[in-house]
Amino acid sequence: MTLSNGPDPDPRPPSGPGPGGGVPPSETPPAETGTGTGTGPYRPLKRGWSTGPLLILAVTVLVFALFFASYGILLMTR
Repeated sequence: MTLSNGPDPDPRPPSGPGPGGGVPPSETPPAETGTGTGTGPYRPLKRGWSTGPLLILAVTVLVFALFFASYGILLMTR
């Protein structure tokens, strides 16, 4: 009696480097590792809103508040 690895063994040759260390023509070579997240200059992470958008938002709210306050004063003096 002979032992087999399974009912339908894979007829393809095993993958991996060939006899010369190269990749066989039927396989895709491994990807480059130079595209990781550790490349490039280090920039510390910022938390929250930056100063510019907060300043624009504060000025916009102040303009609207002054408009409605002056409109209210104008209505009361009539």
